[in-house]
Amino acid sequence: MDAPQPSSARAGGVIATLAFAGITAAIMQTLVTPLIAELPQLLHTSSSNAAWVITATLLVAAVCVPVVGRLGDLVGKRRMLLVCSVPLIAGSVVCALSSSVVPMIVGRGLQGMGMGMVPLGIALLRDVVPAERLSSSIALVSASMGIGGGLGLPIAAAIAQYANWRALFWGSAGLAVVVALLVWFLIPDVPAGAKGQRFDAPGALGLAVGLVCLLLGVSKGADWGWGSPTILGLFAAAVIVLLAWGFWELRTRDPLIDLRTTARPRVLITNLASIFVGVGMYASLLVVPQLLQFPSATGYGLGQSMLAAGLWMAPGGIMMMIVSPLGGKLTNARGPKFTLISGVLVIAAGYGLSIGLMGTAWGLMLVCIVINSGVGLAYGSMPALIMSSVPLSETAAANGFNTLMRSLGTSIGAAVIGVVLAQMTNTAGGYTFTSEGGFRTGLMIGGGVALLAALVAAAIPAVRRPPAGEEEALPATALEGASVES
Repeated sequence: MDAPQPSSARAGGVIATLAFAGITAAIMQTLVTPLIAELPQLLHTSSSNAAWVITATLLVAAVCVPVVGRLGDLVGKRRMLLVCSVPLIAGSVVCALSSSVVPMIVGRGLQGMGMGMVPLGIALLRDVVPAERLSSSIALVSASMGIGGGLGLPIAAAIAQYANWRALFWGSAGLAVVVALLVWFLIPDVPAGAKGQRFDAPGALGLAVGLVCLLLGVSKGADWGWGSPTILGLFAAAVIVLLAWGFWELRTRDPLIDLRTTARPRVLITNLASIFVGVGMYASLLVVPQLLQFPSATGYGLGQSMLAAGLWMAPGGIMMMIVSPLGGKLTNARGPKFTLISGVLVIAAGYGLSIGLMGTAWGLMLVCIVINSGVGLAYGSMPALIMSSVPLSETAAANGFNTLMRSLGTSIGAAVIGVVLAQMTNTAGGYTFTSEGGFRTGLMIGGGVALLAALVAAAIPAVRRPPAGEEEALPATALEGASVES
């Protein structure tokens, strides 16, 4: 039985709160980007140790997002949103007070624990938002991770350039406190969808170990050597542990993630498409800032400061915010599958434009606008596809797993594009740097993966209307879209 739906005004407050929570969580991820080059000096450590300031957030978020999603189904999504705000606040304060690398890594890990806010928020929308606003609100909250990343970079760059770097973390602590207060006062408490079921602790532990091995191998392969015993051992351990985890999940009564549901063609193919979308999105985030900041003496770099580069890219984040609700309307009219395919084709078009426009800052700004518009459409449609295929008792866990697939895609994208940029280089004046061909290849890979994502998305089957009496397992928008989806 669905919870009573709030008034339109109350629903607007819920949607705004959850979108703000997602944007805040995304800002936590991009917060240290302007400081990457300075972290070894600031923390009195080596570059390799300083890199863990970024890696720690990735690993902890990957482990916590699906676990937090399942706990949201078990004990209530509002309660878990409040729980997620605690490590966001604590981690920000720890980072602000840090003067060495270990407490900074601990603080960044705590911030990673709060990343489960986005899938929790998306799942909560299904419980409390009127049906006519569900698609557009899902699209906005889902795209908030990209919006926060796009807006957070120039803001963080400005603070880092014109104020003390610790102000970045005090500011993020303040944002997290605001999120907690908004959740406390504006988010209604609805019954847990899987109340009474037990938490799968062995499944959570197995997934954590497997994901850490996999993502650590992917993120550190370029630094430690793809053929090194450490990296090969990590990949082998990931395969063994995740296979054992899958065996356990299929046989336990209340699994962390219901793999039978995940194996449904509609869910499985959507998650596969999510990986490719993550790769396609991240290629531009890795290439465009470097092109903007490379010295103009190279002949293809544009010589912009970090702040200027962030400002050139900021319109892309703003466009994602504008496009996301429009994507929800498109989903209502044509179904989420159509919106996903449209989004990834727009991403591919943006990469196509980049080949001819990479020589000017204005051109790269236009490229970011087009690519991020496509990301807004694609990211907004994927939760709708997932939630039209899973029962109410699994919405948060299923969205957490889909968010994990996106994160896996961005990790793979970072590794692949990083290898390309590191291998295709020029040498001059004793310095080795990425060649123009390397940047072009990175952009072409992004476009190619986006086209591949479109092919995968085209294979998503249409939603099947459930038997009589089971309509509550699907949101109204999904049922409406079923008749028009191809």
